[in-house]
Amino acid sequence: MEDAQYERGNYGIDAPKAIGNLVLLGIGFLILGVTAFYVFPTRLHWLGDTIGSILLLSFLIVIVESLYMVWSSKVGKLRMREKLIELVQLRGDELLLDVGCGRGLILNAAARRLTTGKAYGIDIWNKQDQSGNDPKETIENARIEGVAERVEVVNGDMRAIPFPDDHFDVIVSSLAVHNIYNRAERYKALGEMIRVLKPGGQLAILDFQHVREYADALRELGTLNVQITGPYWTMFPSVRIVTGSKKTAIPTL
Repeated sequence: MEDAQYERGNYGIDAPKAIGNLVLLGIGFLILGVTAFYVFPTRLHWLGDTIGSILLLSFLIVIVESLYMVWSSKVGKLRMREKLIELVQLRGDELLLDVGCGRGLILNAAARRLTTGKAYGIDIWNKQDQSGNDPKETIENARIEGVAERVEVVNGDMRAIPFPDDHFDVIVSSLAVHNIYNRAERYKALGEMIRVLKPGGQLAILDFQHVREYADALRELGTLNVQITGPYWTMFPSVRIVTGSKKTAIPTL
């Protein structure tokens, strides 16, 4: 579990645009709901009360949903990063890659468990995916959490990972692959992860969309022991984790 003694970095708010849209939608429901109680004539007052009640209930639902998403970003994802790292069972000497590392949430949690190993993170740092998404913030969070010497960040697209074949012992990814909207391109990204993973290396991907698709694709790519765990409601929307290991190369005689 997470050590309460270390200082945590600032990992921003996930999907800030979606949260903002929910808040605006909620305000709209509130205004329309209150208005509905007064605009209908006396003989249709029952209709105004019904519509107003429905709109006010809708207001409460979307506001609770937006608050849940903020809680998920500030608390839930910190808990889920520990779950993800536990699944890959780090020894401490691994080379690890975090694909779509963002501000370093998973990257730094992994680096805290490394002794002689090193954690690399790649991303294109899209600010629509996470507030304040910037490689400078990733580096600063690594410094805050005391792991800067074991962390390196690289600007790179997961569909063309800038590392050689069979390079990493462990690959992790959290809430990143779904940001590729084309299924064939997501498959390409998964293929890249397998390419740079060493034979026998471990892979763990956390996401709230397409997880079964990832599992099927990884099996097609020759990944062994592919499993899906979850759903986990610690985050909103609920997330699942797919894990597997790269097939060990068969020695030539």
